Amino acid sequence: MKFKSTYHSYASTNAFSKLVLDYLADEPNLKDFYTHQPTKEGVEEAIKIRKKNKINRSLLVDEMKKSYQAVPLHEKVSDNINALANENTFTVCTAHQPNIFTGHLYFIYKIIHAIKLADELNKNTTGLHFVPVYYMGSEDADLNELGEIMLNGKQYRWETNQKGAVGRMKVDKLFITLIDRLSIELLASPYGEELVKIIRVAYVEGVTIERATLNLVNELFGKFGLLIFLSDNKAFKKEFKAVIEDELFNQFSNKLVNETIDLFPKEFTIQAKGRLINLFYLKDNIRERIEQSDSGYSIVDTDIHFTREEIKAEIDSHPERFSPNVILRPLFQEMMLPNVAFVGGGGELAYWLELKSIFSQKQVPYPVLFLRNSFLIIEKKYTQALEKFSLSPIDLFEHENILIDKVLARFSKNELLLSAEKIRLKELYYDINKKAAIIDKSLVMHVEALFAKSVKKIEALEKKIKKAEKRKFESEINELIELKQALFPDDILQERKENILQYYNQFGTSFIDELYTLSKVMDHEFCIMSEV
Repeated sequence: MKFKSTYHSYASTNAFSKLVLDYLADEPNLKDFYTHQPTKEGVEEAIKIRKKNKINRSLLVDEMKKSYQAVPLHEKVSDNINALANENTFTVCTAHQPNIFTGHLYFIYKIIHAIKLADELNKNTTGLHFVPVYYMGSEDADLNELGEIMLNGKQYRWETNQKGAVGRMKVDKLFITLIDRLSIELLASPYGEELVKIIRVAYVEGVTIERATLNLVNELFGKFGLLIFLSDNKAFKKEFKAVIEDELFNQFSNKLVNETIDLFPKEFTIQAKGRLINLFYLKDNIRERIEQSDSGYSIVDTDIHFTREEIKAEIDSHPERFSPNVILRPLFQEMMLPNVAFVGGGGELAYWLELKSIFSQKQVPYPVLFLRNSFLIIEKKYTQALEKFSLSPIDLFEHENILIDKVLARFSKNELLLSAEKIRLKELYYDINKKAAIIDKSLVMHVEALFAKSVKKIEALEKKIKKAEKRKFESEINELIELKQALFPDDILQERKENILQYYNQFGTSFIDELYTLSKVMDHEFCIMSEV
């Protein structure tokens, strides 16, 4: 396996929002919504502030050790857990739900970016230690999103009847059947047998999805020293109890987020508006919103109801039953970890930019926000097609119609555009206009209308010429369309559709090593990996 890499600005891909591009460019319109720039200097500033903020390190170490019981422990993982007890150890965190088989490729890219960033900080910082952490959002209840993957263009879905937090769901017979179906696809490839074994060891019937995801991610990234933080934890929620009470009894976060939204630049779409109470109630097979009622608090779509006194007692006895939503989850994360940097996607950065005032009120340090790395993986069969069409990898980010025009221009020996004719037509009507204006200025508008109509007719003729030429090269165009669709499924970035199994299956663990090698932590560039 060998890849040639090229790096491109995010702006050149036309695949990222203006908000993301403005954030990376440190534009003034967003400066009030974050604390540190995603630079070496920004991290240094974050470290100084984090040093003054103490967390319960002994609890963190104890609960981390419990999480890894009965899990084969890499020496680097064990060392990093123990290192968390030291006041000079800090974390670099990324977060994601426990998608089955890791879900989309960007799940992997996030983790690799966090690992590489921690490693770079360790190389370039004296007297401090940095640990990469994957925060597992196992309380998420969206099985539609978390319960399917795409492999080699086919969709695979876990058809289970289980409800509630996906992390608490258990691997059942239907999940084992899904693995059996995947195995048929995987075993025909070079690393298929190895990969199927990894999956079957991770996902054992009766094991929770949270535990299975920990098993799989630890197998893939334990050698890098990655720690996995399990958020569905009573001891951690107990540390968060004061925030839970403030949210339920005072709805503090809603007011702060709305004030921020009012100040947010109007050209940007609000990513997460939140609710009056930004907590879910989590118990057994439910994770539902908490709403305040005249007589207390109700759990949406259930018959569960609490008076104020009863819900206070519930928090005291079972803090683990209160689950933060997207507005409060980042605060919970940063209260539990000695974190200095967060690696997330564009959508995550967008909602983090709404939360600075929440951090300020709770006197919790706001981390440096890093946009996760992005890659486009072009396998050898596709690099050969690019060569055939004389296209560069970055050309693939163009719209399909523009690509077709480029290829037609290269393959066809005929002139497909009537550009010169349109120029001559413009000159002709210019002369006509001058003559008409001398006679009667009211004729000018009539001449201009005739010119516009003539241009439209020529443009219509151009389309017919191009259409006729396309028929001559129908085979080549179809091949180009297939190439575009293969690398941009459903016309979106590959990383938002495909799964790591597809590439591990072909290249083994060395593919993850290659991603790590090519990952740039502070350069903010899109990487295209072309197999050669």
